[in-house]
Amino acid sequence: MALIVEKFGGTSIGSIERVNAVADHVARRHATGIELVVVLSAMAGETNRLLGLAAEVSTHTDHREVDALIATGEQVTIALLALALEARGVKARSYNCLLYTSPSPRD
Repeated sequence: MALIVEKFGGTSIGSIERVNAVADHVARRHATGIELVVVLSAMAGETNRLLGLAAEVSTHTDHREVDALIATGEQVTIALLALALEARGVKARSYNCLLYTSPSPRD
């Protein structure tokens, strides 16, 4: 059986109601035997809010730290979806992965 990857952007995961709707969708797909990997964005507006906070504390852009900050938006949604899936009897685990490539090994 094929492994299916589904991506849900900020608007589709932008509220608790929408998190629950995505959980219902994933649970239905899972019940049919489909293997799923679900990729989530942060909730709608969250990345902009976090970038605004960064701008308030520093005018210097340290890309690594900005990446770490905005990744917290995705961490929230993946944990919420995992909890919602568990509540529906679907075993779920959230994972946060960042891959960073650089032209210089010291970056």
